[in-house]
Amino acid sequence: MSKLGRRLLASAEEALAYAAGEKTEGFVLHRSVDVKAIRTKMALAQPEFAARFGLPLGTIRDWEQGRAVPDRAAQILLRVIEAEPDLVHRVVEAARDPVPGNPAGEPLRQPQTKPPPA
Repeated sequence: MSKLGRRLLASAEEALAYAAGEKTEGFVLHRSVDVKAIRTKMALAQPEFAARFGLPLGTIRDWEQGRAVPDRAAQILLRVIEAEPDLVHRVVEAARDPVPGNPAGEPLRQPQTKPPPA
């Protein structure tokens, strides 16, 4: 058997051992966040959840329907939302406080580094 064949066989055996519950080296289980479970536990519809926590509705839909997976930062935020939803909501609301000239609390654009052409 070739070196590659031996490595593939060893990997398959290690995967079977892991699946059987045996402790193996080299396997790390990355547990994804169940966005729908977090949202439904709070009895919120998708639009309500998105608005409450300052997330795009389309992103919530994509996560829940498996079209996208939350990145690491989003997973951490979702875990914090799960543990402390009121705290996250207060922080999001504080970040939405209107700024002069921005009554809706929309995200502000970065200042231009170059003046616009005359």
